[in-house]
Amino acid sequence: MPKTRIGPANNPVEKFGTPLSPSATRVMLLGAGELGKEVIIALQRLGVETIAVDRYADAPGMQVAHRAHVVKMTDGPALRAIIESERPHLVVPEIEAIATDMLLEIEREGLAEVIPTARATRLTMNREGIRRLAAEELGLPTSPYAFAGTLAEVQAAIDGGIGYPCLIKPTMSSSGKGQSLLRGPDDLAKAWDYAMQGGRVSQSRVIVEGFIAFDYEITLLTVRAVGASGAVETYFCEPVGHVQINGDYVESWQPQVMSDAARDEARAIAGAVTGNLGGRGIFGVELFVKGDQVWFSEVSPRPHDTGLVTLASQRFSEFELHARAILGLPVDVSLRGPGASAVIYGGVEAKGIAFAGVADALSVPGSDLRLFGKPESFKKRRMGVAIATGADTDEARSRAKLAASRVKPGAA
Repeated sequence: MPKTRIGPANNPVEKFGTPLSPSATRVMLLGAGELGKEVIIALQRLGVETIAVDRYADAPGMQVAHRAHVVKMTDGPALRAIIESERPHLVVPEIEAIATDMLLEIEREGLAEVIPTARATRLTMNREGIRRLAAEELGLPTSPYAFAGTLAEVQAAIDGGIGYPCLIKPTMSSSGKGQSLLRGPDDLAKAWDYAMQGGRVSQSRVIVEGFIAFDYEITLLTVRAVGASGAVETYFCEPVGHVQINGDYVESWQPQVMSDAARDEARAIAGAVTGNLGGRGIFGVELFVKGDQVWFSEVSPRPHDTGLVTLASQRFSEFELHARAILGLPVDVSLRGPGASAVIYGGVEAKGIAFAGVADALSVPGSDLRLFGKPESFKKRRMGVAIATGADTDEARSRAKLAASRVKPGAA
């Protein structure tokens, strides 16, 4: 592996080689879904050689990467074998369910740099790790919570002060899978069963969270990148508002209007947690807001699904920002104008589906589409997204939802 590209201080790429040649700068994505696909495209525009790895063949990112591998991501030895074979300079996790102990070993041995760090990947894979860091080590405001490994422990946590309504989430899951809102004791058994089914890895532990009557929730996309001083600095995108149904994002918009006091508090919280996690790259920090009060919810050390809106609203999308930050390049988080996104679900259970209504969708003013190319559709699987701009976020949201509604997935 050429030694001239990865610098020792903040580990930026010092020289950019030519893909598929001995001088290539190689980046491996662990997880090649729709978010990873956009990161790969952003990296390739900068002349980077990309390798996509996922648990199933023909994942979206594999369709655009230079090379691809299929492996069970929680299989540490298999993951190590691919990294040893490909010798990437940077390893970029894009999903939660990864053999994080192996990533720690790979980072410690200097086989590759893990983005943002192996520790950050490990902590954020598990809601217990990141919540304890935020609340107990950093003292950040969060909802009341407890962790439980049995149904009886869940009941004890609720009876012990969390009360109803409350939320139950698997400690390891994504995109809202396994999450339930409990309004009373009759919801408990069903919520427990759903949490056990929704985890990303085999586990039987949940977080029980007290419900916060927030006004709205945001994703504060926070970028750690090398600044003009040569040191890693923290940059904040404009806040992203979003709607979730059953814990799954269905639409987002940027900017979300909030008070100056709330914005300052949100940035302070996001800066504290991402600063502790360290490394370079973009983080999706999820926060609850009520008036001027802000509570930490979760953080992902990678592009965030609600941040798909930035494809329309920012000068550089979250994916381009991530690519630039991990390579040690300057970033610009400026807003181009109000934008919005709306999810396109599969609606059917089928392989190799087709999409009708694309032309009608793109006739909506200011609109665009991303059809992800996932090889298999489920009724509630995210298969694409409509994005739109507008004079304000209300107009952008209306346009994005209209465009999304015109796309009709179905059997080929």
